[in-house]
Amino acid sequence: MDRQRVQIVPRWHSPAEVAAILGYGLSKVKMKIATGELRSVKDGKYRRILPEWIDEYIQAQIDRQEAA
Repeated sequence: MDRQRVQIVPRWHSPAEVAAILGYGLSKVKMKIATGELRSVKDGKYRRILPEWIDEYIQAQIDRQEAA
């Protein structure tokens, strides 16, 4: 039998997943969320971050560095 593999791509991420993606500690990601540098939404008792918000955060860091 030839089974097809289905790859599931998450539509949003937890702060812990974002920390792993960015190579940050969880507390740093939570701080970025608290200060508004990294957008998030509350889903019940959990925070979730869209992939495009991670990209926006990265681009903001690049823009800030290039402006300095």
